[in-house]
Amino acid sequence: MNSQDIKNAISGALVVDKPVGMTSHDVVQAIRNGTNLRRAGHTGTLDPRASGVLVILVGPAVRLSEYVSASDKRYQAIIRLGSSTDTFDAEGLVTPTKDPVSVTEAQFEEALKTFVGEIEQTPPPYSAVKVQGRKAYEMAREGEEVELAPRKITVHHLEVLEWTPPEVVIDVHCSSGTYVRSLANDLGVMLGCGAYLVGLRRTKSGRFSLRDAVPLRKLQEAFTAGNWYQYLIPAAEALGDWTAVELSPDEVEGVRHGHRVKVVGEPTETKVRGVSTQGELVALMEMVINEDGTREWQPKKVFFTD
Repeated sequence: MNSQDIKNAISGALVVDKPVGMTSHDVVQAIRNGTNLRRAGHTGTLDPRASGVLVILVGPAVRLSEYVSASDKRYQAIIRLGSSTDTFDAEGLVTPTKDPVSVTEAQFEEALKTFVGEIEQTPPPYSAVKVQGRKAYEMAREGEEVELAPRKITVHHLEVLEWTPPEVVIDVHCSSGTYVRSLANDLGVMLGCGAYLVGLRRTKSGRFSLRDAVPLRKLQEAFTAGNWYQYLIPAAEALGDWTAVELSPDEVEGVRHGHRVKVVGEPTETKVRGVSTQGELVALMEMVINEDGTREWQPKKVFFTD
């Protein structure tokens, strides 16, 4: 196998513990440089001021991005009460509250409860959301009024971890697309004292947690040593929360050409990952019901080419 064949065979995820101060794209670029692989991409932006779990897909596994990006996220957020900012975080222009903060922990927790469930959230004006083809933060920096439409998100769980006013540390378990900065600002509005985000650490992204993450510095050392492959998580595991359907060699051959596979048993899921007997990701498949009532798995994205 020549070097190009080896490159083509590399497919999977690198779970990085992103340091504060780098953009998500900076991390992707560092991984491209370290692996000499052109195909690499993150699965959900993490602000430069935030740290924690950033999942980078490399090789053919980048085609899993839309599925991995849609996974739930978990954060530890530090919120400061008593002021608000135009960016909803510590980088913005601070507007202190006129009155002293007199919020109790019980009042804070009561306010938190109102944000659990499916809610509408307006993204921060300083965000990468596009308005008529332009990024909102570019418009905001130029002094333009930015009106962003609210979007539906799901907040699964909110919990106070530390109560040391004016700062509060909370655990946030939410759907993809949630802005924790907006959550902090909205809490401040509801409590009447103002609030903004001063620290953010992503502790989980989909099935990957900080336990799976390797500090970028350590990964860069492994690039130099040439043993970075030890940190590569196989593509089949990137969607480890999806049910796996094992395919026989004949079925693998059929799926490669877009052929359906008969559904065995009574699965509760309508989307599964098809894997080979060696555990390699073959395809993402979706259930279809034929006119005669029989059910089959229809390949939607095929990865296995050998």
